[in-house]
Amino acid sequence: MNEKKKILFVVNPISGTQNKKFILNQIQSRIDQNKYEIEVKYTERAGHAKEIASQAASMGVYCVTAIGGDGTINEIARSLVHTDTVLGIIPCGSGNGLARHLQIPMDTRRAIDIINRGEISIIDYGKINDKPFFCTCGVGFDAFVSLKFAAAGRRGILTYLEKTLHECLNYKPETYEVESDDAKTKYKAFLIACGNASQYGNNAYIAPQASLQDGLMNVTILEPFTVLDIPSLAFQLFNKTLNQNSRIKTFKSKKIHIHRTNPGVVHYDGDPVMMNEDIDIEIIAKGLKVIVPKKGTKELNVLQKAYDYFGGLKPRGENLVEDLAQKNRQIIDRNIDFFRRLTKK
Repeated sequence: MNEKKKILFVVNPISGTQNKKFILNQIQSRIDQNKYEIEVKYTERAGHAKEIASQAASMGVYCVTAIGGDGTINEIARSLVHTDTVLGIIPCGSGNGLARHLQIPMDTRRAIDIINRGEISIIDYGKINDKPFFCTCGVGFDAFVSLKFAAAGRRGILTYLEKTLHECLNYKPETYEVESDDAKTKYKAFLIACGNASQYGNNAYIAPQASLQDGLMNVTILEPFTVLDIPSLAFQLFNKTLNQNSRIKTFKSKKIHIHRTNPGVVHYDGDPVMMNEDIDIEIIAKGLKVIVPKKGTKELNVLQKAYDYFGGLKPRGENLVEDLAQKNRQIIDRNIDFFRRLTKK
């Protein structure tokens, strides 16, 4: 008889809006206990998931599975890079950017089924001033909003959208010197985002062409814009066509150096941190083993995509009556109305 592999499930009790008890009940009833021995641990403070995962990796645990969002995944994954321990993901955060890029379902039962199958991929990760990231990092407005979001005390996309709308028109673009593999350029920019994965989360594709396995980051520079540009920028962000906007500059690079006039906030995987004027960002190829959907899995239909997209927006059990494109259009229309009211004040 083959020895069972051990899976450690690490639960962040405050991430996202989903019911963790429901998730744990689904794990107990659905995980293949003929193949896997399971253990559950709860995080008690910031940084605790990193400690738990580090200990598990040193003991040769087969898989550490994050039950949380991108912040929880970041803590666990940074302890698993360049080890034989595999990262599993049951997404239940506010954005779930890495899970969505990997096409891991927001539906808990289907995410557990993927862990049962055990298909493993090896992905890249990044560092921003030696702090690991796995999805995105950046400077400028997105980092500023991450700081506001962290201080809000409430989670979820609606809180994030509220902070974004409230700060958008008052934010002042900064000037950055950006040095890449083969160029050095000065930009006045609203934000500079570096994508290992393609999106922030909630299907907001800041780097739609990004790959987790090409050894490169996709750099997106959003230049200053007016209120009239917002509808098209918002639509393209959710439609995977942001790189086609005239306000956007993009390029790929293994490393970049950013210099700004003053110290300030940056973000990595949505978590804000203060850094000095000089910022070094690089991609490390093939550093992390992750359980992913089986290759060749049939593409999700529109209704399932919509369910996944809005899993964090509505309580479980509510009927989903609109597809993805229709809901995005409603969000954009509300944004336009909001900005019109602001500009009249």
